[in-house]
Amino acid sequence: MVCIVGSFNVDHVWRCETLPMAGQTLHGEYSTGPGGKGFNQAIASARCGVSSHFICALGDDAGAAWARELAAQSHLQLIAKQSVHPTGTAGIWVDARAHNAILISAGANADLDPTFVLQHAAELQGARVVLAQLETPLPSVTQALRLAHGAGALTVLNPAPAPLSHLPSALLEACTVITPNETELARLVPDLDPTADIKALPDAELHALCRRALPQGTVVVTLGDHGCFVSHAQAQLHGDRATHYRAAAYPAQAIDTTGAGDAFNGALCASLAQRSELPFAEHVQWACAYAAFSTEQPGAALSMPDPAAVAQRYGIAFT
Repeated sequence: MVCIVGSFNVDHVWRCETLPMAGQTLHGEYSTGPGGKGFNQAIASARCGVSSHFICALGDDAGAAWARELAAQSHLQLIAKQSVHPTGTAGIWVDARAHNAILISAGANADLDPTFVLQHAAELQGARVVLAQLETPLPSVTQALRLAHGAGALTVLNPAPAPLSHLPSALLEACTVITPNETELARLVPDLDPTADIKALPDAELHALCRRALPQGTVVVTLGDHGCFVSHAQAQLHGDRATHYRAAAYPAQAIDTTGAGDAFNGALCASLAQRSELPFAEHVQWACAYAAFSTEQPGAALSMPDPAAVAQRYGIAFT
């Protein structure tokens, strides 16, 4: 079982030729859909056919009803705190090259407190894999991962959005795996130049940076259409033979990259929970394929594909 702790947002999406600059007014096409990093990841995990629970906070509104409806359709067990605040929202701009810019309003997500998380310790401690992000309060994320880590679960933190300051040691010590992108890795490593082209660094140098970000665990740096970079602590190779390596991206005719990182994280955790006997590299390979295929569909949660479609597209099965 995978237990995801995180956010649900109602996404408001504008598609335009180029992303707007300050003071600029552009024409675009509008749509709306379900999202939030936590929910996207939970839907991805559930659609991979793995028993999945999602701990979140929702308002009493149409957005919350939407979350419950889609969770039920995807066989996702929703565990929601009732908030007096509106369900979270996000404004998303997507350009013709599938690049995006996103602005979020936490709303009910800010009410996911450590007390509610503690009330659901059984789900967290009974999971094989627990996944969290940073769109909900840090104390709650820390509580969830510490409960799961203490019970022997594999704990995964997707440190997104990029933290404004260094994450507390109590949180990082509870992580088996972290999955930053380039910007997020720069925030996790003190004194690293945030403008550095991380994907262009030599492997040994990038591995050393990852060891500084999480000395005791595994770091998977997502690099968009350059795939990802995996860095293990020497004592925790998770079935791999090498301490570090790159995994190639799968080709895709991308129309919308919104949620691609969430697709990667949800698929990675589903694979880790369902196929624990495999080397870590094979879990990463599945996650790369799943994320690539998600970019060929519009939207966030609704773009999370069926694993059979991914298998047909890339010849890689989730069994």
